[in-house]
Order: sequence, then structure tokens, then C-alpha cells
Amino acid sequence: MNALISSALFGVFLMFVGLFVKNKQSIKYFAMAGAIIAFGFNLLDFANVGEVLYGMIEVSRFSVVFNAVAIGATFLYFLLCGSSFAKVGEHVADYFALTFFILSGITLASTFSNLLMLFLAIEIISIPQYILAGADKRNQKSNEASLKYFLMGSFSTGILLMGIALIYGASGSFNLAEIGLGTSELHPLALCGILLMAFALSFKVSAAPFHFWTPDVYDGSPTVFTAYMATVVKAGSFIAFARLFHTAFAGGTISQHWALIIAIITALTLLVGNITAVFQQSVKRMLAYSSIAQAGFMLFAIVAMNQAATEGIVLYAAAYSVASIGIFAVLLKLQDYTFDGFNGLAKSHPLLAFVTTVFLLSLAGIPLTAGFFAKYFVLSAAVQQGGLLWLVILAVLCAAISVYYYFRVITAMYFKAGTPQVAEVSGGFKAALVLAVIVVIVLGVYPNALFCWL
Repeated sequence: MNALISSALFGVFLMFVGLFVKNKQSIKYFAMAGAIIAFGFNLLDFANVGEVLYGMIEVSRFSVVFNAVAIGATFLYFLLCGSSFAKVGEHVADYFALTFFILSGITLASTFSNLLMLFLAIEIISIPQYILAGADKRNQKSNEASLKYFLMGSFSTGILLMGIALIYGASGSFNLAEIGLGTSELHPLALCGILLMAFALSFKVSAAPFHFWTPDVYDGSPTVFTAYMATVVKAGSFIAFARLFHTAFAGGTISQHWALIIAIITALTLLVGNITAVFQQSVKRMLAYSSIAQAGFMLFAIVAMNQAATEGIVLYAAAYSVASIGIFAVLLKLQDYTFDGFNGLAKSHPLLAFVTTVFLLSLAGIPLTAGFFAKYFVLSAAVQQGGLLWLVILAVLCAAISVYYYFRVITAMYFKAGTPQVAEVSGGFKAALVLAVIVVIVLGVYPNALFCWL
């Protein structure tokens, strides 16, 4: 609750900062200070675990830990990418404010205990993204991405609302604890509602076959905003997805039906994301398909309803967000987003090449990086659940495919000749990248550093 209020207030505060602060680069420091304060207020909620506010919001250890991950990743995002906001347009303070509003929606997504709050959370997350996607008014691709995202997002919201209406018709309640569909007999109205909500949330997390908007929106949006859309926002949507299905729809006959549908969506997402990423020539577009592939792994936390799934989704959110934000930060420094743009980077900028390599190895799930244990825990949760061995085998094969397109970037940096055009890199930027690498390696060696708080 503290995280929700503090992030929303800082969003409003930053709107007014833009009126009085003329130096656009200094606005970043106000945003970073806001993220630190919101992080501190969020930790105070450990004293309020178990508190339910009017049956709408419930504070739990899980929500506090995930909010800490989301706010921490947002701080890292401001630290690495905040300086690039000014390159998009004039309204820098508004861009930071919109990011804080998205963060407030993410904190609501981790604490909702009522379907109405779920709807509000999804909309608070989505609407600022529509604006940020079209923030670069001079770029036709940005305008197209914003319009496409808005139209597709509005359509999926309608499906979500229809699903909520059917769930209410079947259970007579919006409250997750009172819906109780997992313990009742199979109700056709309830099953239709669950499937509609699953499809709508699959759209939000860019799971196949509802992923078709993702490559164009991610590619057309300003790169600095794509970095946040593809990381913290995606993780927040997954937390809402998991919280809904594990709390309201788990157990009983009905879970067997939706679990099969989610398993099929997971398989399609893994195949489409990984296979399509192989054929991309732009690193930015490859990362868009990579995010679809990563969504396939995170969907394991929805299918598997156990403690390992809960731990896995939090670790995956942290590992994926930190590594991807780091890669996008490096990408922002390059003029050429193709694979050829990385040629010879290790020779001209060895530190940038090294940190990019670590981030890519984490996304590929190589041992000693956070991505390895993230994949291990979600796949382990699926094995413990039972009946999903075929899906686990498919995921391992797809992880092997992902190594190919991630290593294309590493090969370009270390084994191909070239002179990449790189913008000026400050000492602070390098220090922030090293900090991100340390986080990735620490979580890869000692994941209990995060789990102990759960």
C-alpha cells in the first residue's frame, strides 16, 4: 500500500517539477530520489503483512518483495537510461511522471484482492504506455506503434471486462477469496470467464498467439521506453496473472481445464518467440521476440501452482529486468541497432562488451548468472506440478535455440572487425552497468539473497 501511494504521489510531483526545473537532465535525479524513497516506504509494509484494505488490497510478503524488485529495477532504469529521455522530446518530466504512474499500477497488480482492482491495475499500467510509445512525434514509426498499441490494448481490455462479468455471474462476487471457483463444480459460465481473462492477460504479457502487436510496438517505440515496457511492465503483468489464477481459480476440476490451455499457450510462446528471433537482423527487434520467448518461461509460474512457482516468478522478474535494462542501456549508446552495429565493440569499448555479454548469458540461462536459477526454478515448479514433462523438455530445447541468437551479438562484439559508432560513455554510466552485472552474478550464485525475504 505504501508503494502504491508513494509512487503515485511522486508521479504527480514530477509533473510539477517540469514547470520549475529548466535543466532537463537534472530531472532524472528527482526521479531517482523518488524511486529510493518509494523503495523505503515499500519496506515499511513488512509490518503490515496480512492487512486487507476494504477487501480490495491485501499486503503480503510476496507483494512487498516483488514491489521491492519492481522499484529497484525502476531505479536502475532511471540510472542507466534516464539521460536518454531528453532525446525523445521536450516533456522530460512528464515521461518520468508517466513511468511512476505505471509503477503505481504494477504495485497495485501485486496486491489486488478484488477483480475491480485488477482491472484498474491493468489500465493504470497500460494507458501511460500508449502515451510513451508515441512520445517521439517526429517519428512515424512511433506514432504507428502508439496507435496500434492503443487499439489492440483497448480490444484486450474489453475481453478482460467480459471475463470479469462472466466470473461475477458464476460466483456472485468480485472478491478473490469469495469467488471459490477452484472448489466448486465445473460451471460453463465460469470456464468461459476464466478463458477470456486468460486470453486478455496473455495479450498484456505478449504470449503467443496474442503476441502479434509486440515486435511492431517495441520496435517503433522510442528505445528508452521499450526498455521499461519489455522488463518491469511485463513482470508486473505476470504477477497480476499469477495472483489471479493461483488465488481464485486454483484447485478442483476447473483448474485442470484452464491449466491445459495455459500450457498450450506456453508451448506456442516458446516456439514462436525463439524461432522467430533467430531470423531477425535488428538487435532491438530480436530483443522484442526474445521478450516473447522469456514470457514463455514465466508462464510456467502460472501453470505450476506451488511454492517453487512463487519463488521462480520473483527471481525471474529480477533477473530478466536487470539483464534486459542493461542491454537496452548499451543499445541506446549505439547508432546502429543491427548486429553489424556491434562489430568490434570489444576492441573499442571492452567494458560495454563485457557487461553486454554477461547480460546476454543471463537471458540465455547460462550457469553463474541469475537467468540460470530463474529458469531452473520455474521449470522445477512445472516438474513438481506433474504432467508437464513434455512442456519442460520443449522449454529446454527452446533455451538451446536462444543461445544461438544471443551468441550472435557476442560473436559480433569479439570476433568480427568493425568500428561501432558509440555515444560518449560517462564514468557513472559504466559504474551503473557494473552494479547491474554484480546483481546478476550475485543472484546467479546465491538466489537465497532474494528468497529469504519471502
